[in-house]
Amino acid sequence: MIVLVGILIVVAGFATRRNPLLVVGAAGIVTGLLGGLSPVKVLETFGTGFASSRSVTLFAVTLPVIGLLERHGLQEQARTLMNRLAKVSAGRLLACYLVIRQLGAALGLTALGGHPQAVRPMIAPMAEAAVERRHGTLTEKARERLRSFAASADNVGLFFGEDCFLAVGSILLITGFVNATYHTSLEPVQLALWAVPTAVCATLVHGLRLLRLDTVLARDLATASGRPADAPAGARTAAATLTAEDSK
Repeated sequence: MIVLVGILIVVAGFATRRNPLLVVGAAGIVTGLLGGLSPVKVLETFGTGFASSRSVTLFAVTLPVIGLLERHGLQEQARTLMNRLAKVSAGRLLACYLVIRQLGAALGLTALGGHPQAVRPMIAPMAEAAVERRHGTLTEKARERLRSFAASADNVGLFFGEDCFLAVGSILLITGFVNATYHTSLEPVQLALWAVPTAVCATLVHGLRLLRLDTVLARDLATASGRPADAPAGARTAAATLTAEDSK
C-alpha cells in the first residue's frame, strides 16, 4: 500500500497548483523507489516511456511556429476578419467552432484544432473582436469569461467527438479489455455508435450555453458601464462622457 503515496503526491500537487510536469515526475520517481526499483531502473523506465511516446514532444515544433505567426500579426488578422463579419457574434462563432471541432474529432482529426494551435491565436481573438465591435472595450472579467468559453468549446468538441471514431485509443482499450476479460466479441463500431447520442447531447447542451454567452456578456458589460444591455458601444461612450462631465 505504501506505493500509493505517489497518488497522494499527485493530488497534493494539483491541489496546490504546482507544475503538472514536476508533480507527475516526482510521483513517478517516488512510486518507483517505494516499489523496489533502483534509481537506474526508474530512469530507464522514464526513458523507455519517453521514447515510445515521442509525439508528446511535438510542442517543441508547434509552439515556435505559432509564436512566429503571432509575431507577424496572426491575432490582428483574426480580429480584422471578425470585424468584416458584422452578423457573427461571439456565441455563434464559438458554437460553430464546437461543431467543427466535434465533427473533426469524430473523423479522427483530433489535431485539427487545439488550445495552442487554434483557440489562443485565432478563435479567442476573433470572439473578443466580435464582442468589442458590439460593446466596446472588454472588462477583464468579461475577457476571461470569453476565453474560458472558447477553451471549453474545444474541450467539449474533442472529448465527446473522438469517441465516435473507431480507431481512437479509448475505444480500442475498452474493446480489448472487455473481450479479453469477459470473452465477448465486442466490436469498436458498436461503442462508436453508442457514443453518437452522447456527442449530440453534448453539442446541443454546450451549444445553447455558447449562444447564451452573448446575452450574458451584454448584461455584464452593461452593468459595468451603466448603460442598457442592448445599447451599442457608441452609446456607452457617450454615457461615460456625460457622466464624467456631470462629475466635474
